[in-house]
Amino acid sequence: MKLTLGLVVLGLATVLSNPVHESGTYKTVDHAFLEKQYKVLSLFKHINQPSYLEEHVKIYQTVQDPMQWLQLNKASFDKPEVVDAMMKFFHMDYMLAKGEIFSIAYEQHLEQAINLFKLFYYAKDFETFYHTAVVMGKYVNEGMFLYSMSVAVVHRQDCYGIILPSIYEVYPWYFFNTEVIQEAYKYKMMHEHSDSEEQHHHHHIVANYSGHYLNLHPEQSLSYYLEDIGVNSYFYYAHIHYPSWMDGEEFHIKNDKRGELWLTIYQSLVARYYMERLSHGKGQIPHFDWELPFEVPFYPSMQYPNGLTFPERPKFANLHDYFYQYGQHVNSKYAFSYSHVKDFERRLSDAIDSGVVWDLKQGKMMDIYENKHAVNNFGNLIQGNPDSPNMKFYNKYSMYATHLLGYSSTPLTWHKVAPSALEHTETVSRDPAFYMLMKKVLGFYHKFQNHMEPYHKKDLVFPGVTIEKVEMDRLITYFDQFESDISNVVYDSVDELKDDKFHVFATQERLNHKPFTYKIHVNSNQDTKAMVKVFLGPKYDEYGRYMNITENRWNFVPIDAFQWHLKSGQNIIKRSSQETEFYGRDRTTFQELYKKVMGAYKGQGEFHIDGEENYFYFPQRHMLPMGSYSGVPYQFYFMVHPYKAYEGQTEEMTYYYPRPGTGGGFSDDYPLFYPFDKPIKFGKMFVTEVPNSYFYETKVFHRNVDEAQVQQTHQH
Repeated sequence: MKLTLGLVVLGLATVLSNPVHESGTYKTVDHAFLEKQYKVLSLFKHINQPSYLEEHVKIYQTVQDPMQWLQLNKASFDKPEVVDAMMKFFHMDYMLAKGEIFSIAYEQHLEQAINLFKLFYYAKDFETFYHTAVVMGKYVNEGMFLYSMSVAVVHRQDCYGIILPSIYEVYPWYFFNTEVIQEAYKYKMMHEHSDSEEQHHHHHIVANYSGHYLNLHPEQSLSYYLEDIGVNSYFYYAHIHYPSWMDGEEFHIKNDKRGELWLTIYQSLVARYYMERLSHGKGQIPHFDWELPFEVPFYPSMQYPNGLTFPERPKFANLHDYFYQYGQHVNSKYAFSYSHVKDFERRLSDAIDSGVVWDLKQGKMMDIYENKHAVNNFGNLIQGNPDSPNMKFYNKYSMYATHLLGYSSTPLTWHKVAPSALEHTETVSRDPAFYMLMKKVLGFYHKFQNHMEPYHKKDLVFPGVTIEKVEMDRLITYFDQFESDISNVVYDSVDELKDDKFHVFATQERLNHKPFTYKIHVNSNQDTKAMVKVFLGPKYDEYGRYMNITENRWNFVPIDAFQWHLKSGQNIIKRSSQETEFYGRDRTTFQELYKKVMGAYKGQGEFHIDGEENYFYFPQRHMLPMGSYSGVPYQFYFMVHPYKAYEGQTEEMTYYYPRPGTGGGFSDDYPLFYPFDKPIKFGKMFVTEVPNSYFYETKVFHRNVDEAQVQQTHQH
């Protein structure tokens, strides 16, 4: 656990000004918290099967009908109208049935999920929330329940600090190929009754990536990155913390600059993927046109819990006319995704060029550039969230664009859908089309920023502060083994569910890197508080051509950001890659988390709330791109700038981890991507005339795991 915790946006983390914790680095919890943590974990175990936990069964026995139960307990909710809404859904048979595929990309599914979330959120106390979750878990769709409950746990005040189990262990179907799922099924059938009832089964399955079998397109060589469960779950957890549908005012996240945050997430993900491509000699992420055949195919090699396969996109798919599908409802709004996407892009371009949008909340025209929060407002506009100036006019772009690119069939009814990988936050980043779409979205952001005045020298220089040199260890990546408990994927008998006897694990090779340290030598003529920012980006394109920072600024990824007190004279800032606030270690497995909680509950040790598992972090394993055996050149960018307190954060809002609503834990009042957040007119000035910044060129080397372990790191 680190000494400071921060907001992580793949990158952009920030440091809490006054973390509230015990023992300096974490919070030790009491018996009451442990009971809450245990109860939440119990709701996630074998989520696709009925629960046979004694406590759950007792609650079930008190419920004959969910509508009747809701009516009897209506007074236990802060907003009784959420109970009325849920009862109406049940009464009108407007709920997605159990066993069906759930996706927030479908309006009817999302509407139901939001109402279910509000039912959980507005429960007056934890016991009411827990009882409601147990009851609803028996009657509502499994995927919807998982989603709504997860969002509620993150945002309910009495659940702060509770750790959600790893989504890739709760719903393995969305993270592992069909080959792995089938092997788990086969092993379960072969060993279900072969041994005595006292025998506990533990089986390990080697999990490959789709590129192991298929090589249908050059992008498939990057399947180890595209299908990495840490990268995939990062985007899921980001959405759980900041859902696009969530009202910032109602749910107390208005201080978190969510629009700017999402633009930062998009920019960081696209830049990080581009660097991974460079490690394989590939160039820029391709641009695409909706009118032209889409070259990149996608074969997910995955199946849903009900046995349906994820839709595939063929090579050179015609996106603009795909809605002509035999036997489908061509009057469905999803059938005309192409038209909706084009409408949005035209409206957004008009807003950028004209500089104004109609602010529906204020009832007047708003200048999108003349505002301190212009970037945040623009991000809200693109995401189409409720904090947008005009959610109705600029809305649903992502929903229609992902439906179109995913090439999923237009559904006959919302009761029966087969969404593509792009229509789930858990799987969206597996498809190369996701990064191509995000690049298209960022194209509008680039266009927006080109209307803004670039930084001048006075905006970048920290008077009296100079970075004299940087030292850094040799950078080495390798693949090592990672284990995930995928027991939820098999269906257990009642005895196995009660006794937790049967376990299946997936063992997978994942990219990793050796820890490295850097030293920044800084000369200061004053004693002052400063911010240190570190970025990683390319220096040359795939042909070895130097890229000027004016065009290259979009390709940098945040590596670290932290406060530092500069003393007058020479300062040596030493920092380890393991101290960064931008990345998180692998999440604790469900079984390990459960054992720790129960052990502490029985007085056998302590249980510490660790902020790394309470927020969304990009996997630390992927801090560096893969590199190559001979080394791929990259460059680090270091900047030391004055500290300026974030105006949206108050002392009451601080917390020992950057939960939503605390102002995001922003480190200071500078833009998240400063100094790469505005156009750079004079690249030479940026490189040579800002003494408080420093570019450091190095290489990333890739080795096999044995070589990486024995090879000693050394200073360049």
